[in-house]
Amino acid sequence: MTLGHNGGPPLDPDPPEEDPGAASWRSYCWRRAHKAAWKTPPREIVLRRLERAEALGMTYKEYTLEIMERGRHL
Repeated sequence: MTLGHNGGPPLDPDPPEEDPGAASWRSYCWRRAHKAAWKTPPREIVLRRLERAEALGMTYKEYTLEIMERGRHL
């Protein structure tokens, strides 16, 4: 980069070719993160989430997804 360059998008109309290994690495990281996020929690937590989800009229999976998206309980 040159002095004063803000790191914005390139001015070229065609983006450069992506490294083929980068896509497979991102795919691997995504699968691993998805698996870790949906790992089954301890029984007590599942029961508590299920009870709260039913009280809100949601399924367990919908409630868990809301927790993961918001980072806090409803």
